[in-house]
Amino acid sequence: QVQPVESGGGLVQAGGSLRLSCAASGNLFSGNNFGWYRQAPGKPREWVAGITSGGITNVADSVKGRFTISRDNAKNTVYLQMNSLKPEDTAVYYCHAVYRSNGSWGQGTQVTVSS
Repeated sequence: QVQPVESGGGLVQAGGSLRLSCAASGNLFSGNNFGWYRQAPGKPREWVAGITSGGITNVADSVKGRFTISRDNAKNTVYLQMNSLKPEDTAVYYCHAVYRSNGSWGQGTQVTVSS
């Protein structure tokens, strides 16, 4: 099992970019699937992007063309590159790691996009 720790959030103007990192220490990092989720106040947590152990990626329709998920197994890190940010992207972003149906969550990192 791995323990995700997110970083890279902050304040950014609409149209700007941020790169979030999910450092996931523990055994068998390369065997984990990872997902990025976000939760805005008063709204349910929603899936944003995912990447499999084999590097296959997918992103939510709301962020297609703007967000990219990637991983660097040598650094035990998953990334979320966020471009062309919009105010509606404002949320706490969480990293989720899954290995053989066992999941673990990071603590989250705040992303705030101003207009």
